[in-house]
Amino acid sequence: MSVPDALDTPAIMIDRLVMERNISRMADALKAKGVGLRPHVKTHKVPEIAAMQLAAGAVGLTVATLGEAEVFAAHGAVDIFIAYPLWIGPREANRLRMLSAGARVSLGADSVEAMEQAGRHLGGFAGELEVLVEIDSGHHRSGVLPQNAARVARAAAAAGFRVIGVFTFPGHSYAPGMPVKAADAEESALRQAVASLTEAGFEVTRVSGGSTPTAALTAGRAGDSVTTEVRPGVYVFGDAQQFELGRCGLEEIALTVAATVVSRHEGEAGTPRRVVLDAGSKILGSDRPAWATGFGRLMDHLDARIVALSEHHATVIWPEDAAVPVLGERLRVIPNHVCLAMNLVDRVAVVSQGELECEWHVAARGQNN
Repeated sequence: MSVPDALDTPAIMIDRLVMERNISRMADALKAKGVGLRPHVKTHKVPEIAAMQLAAGAVGLTVATLGEAEVFAAHGAVDIFIAYPLWIGPREANRLRMLSAGARVSLGADSVEAMEQAGRHLGGFAGELEVLVEIDSGHHRSGVLPQNAARVARAAAAAGFRVIGVFTFPGHSYAPGMPVKAADAEESALRQAVASLTEAGFEVTRVSGGSTPTAALTAGRAGDSVTTEVRPGVYVFGDAQQFELGRCGLEEIALTVAATVVSRHEGEAGTPRRVVLDAGSKILGSDRPAWATGFGRLMDHLDARIVALSEHHATVIWPEDAAVPVLGERLRVIPNHVCLAMNLVDRVAVVSQGELECEWHVAARGQNN
């Protein structure tokens, strides 16, 4: 696919047909295994895409913040999981009351103190909200160890919440050789946490896990897995991280950044053969894991390497055996991390068979609280 002539660069392009295939593929795979799909919409922040995911069979949506929940609820979402250990004060409590008027809302929790704080500000309304205890399955970010799940669950119940299950994020799957190990650790941790809650007298109805690198692995265990749903986000677009991890192919990359060559150098006086694109960190994001080959990849030139980003420049080292692109040539860049890229723009271009079809507003952009 080429960059449409009607598009000014730099710009985020979404290939509608590829994205629709990604949505259907994940939905069908999980349905076949009896695992629910609750996609994390912080990846795209676009209500039109969430509507496609729900139409394909998603059981609900996952968000990271109250602000994201409010945006998607305003666009018709009726089952929303805020997969984050919120600290609820009076303003957050009031927002949760309004949010719950039109949607089923569940929250993450990983401390007794947060549940006590929430109970003080929500009062009797806490009973309208569901809680899932967050479990640390090896990523060592938020979450409690499985054996401590019942302690948090008891505090949530004492505050008036309806405790319905546990969840985890196997974020350590985002590294070479780690998806299978992370999926195994996730399964073990969730199984222990379920046992802990069940022994404490809680009825566990939702066990939520999964990330894009591990979603298919979790689904492969269906039948003997304790997991009832997974929450991948990046699968809808793919990105350079997922490509380099081997978790998606080029044919599954639905989002690229259209960029123009604004400077070119053939390697004069011993300097590198390189081009500079008009897409820098302000549209690509600056994520670069230690194992990544660069600050993204070029869709049609996989041997090139993006070695540096400035705010409005991407420096690309060109291989010796390939012609350096000419000034004005338009290239497609695959960002390392699409979630960051989507949060950097107000609108995205929707492309179908090489033609600009429409634009979508990134409605939940900047909704970080």
